[in-house]
Amino acid sequence: MYEKPMLSLDQTRKAMDAMLDKATQEPNRPVAIAIVDDGGNLLSYARMDGCRANPQTFAIRKAYTSAMSGADSAVYAERLQSQGRSVSDMGNPNLVSAQGAVVALHPESGAVLGAIGVSGLSSQEDEDLARLGVQSMGL
Repeated sequence: MYEKPMLSLDQTRKAMDAMLDKATQEPNRPVAIAIVDDGGNLLSYARMDGCRANPQTFAIRKAYTSAMSGADSAVYAERLQSQGRSVSDMGNPNLVSAQGAVVALHPESGAVLGAIGVSGLSSQEDEDLARLGVQSMGL
């Protein structure tokens, strides 16, 4: 029998609370936040009031990309670019080539547990907020 580590509800709540606490310090800069499991399935989602439609979808796609690639979305985008490829080459319309998601890895085995995607700020600020979420999970 296999035992598969996974993100818990407690971890996703801690991450979402920490990220929203930070993001709502600047309410005029709304973001969308998505947390997915290792299969890219949505575990938790939030969007601040006034968040435009594109970031709402993009946060989910960033998180999905990070979980599916097993890497932060910026690293995945750089890998594709270095190979002269684009996400359209992958045949999966949910993948994006954009910074703003961080993969959540099991601290001992390195197994992908999921990812957090953020959208609405600059790419670096999105990634920083996602990284705060992963750190809040205790990973």
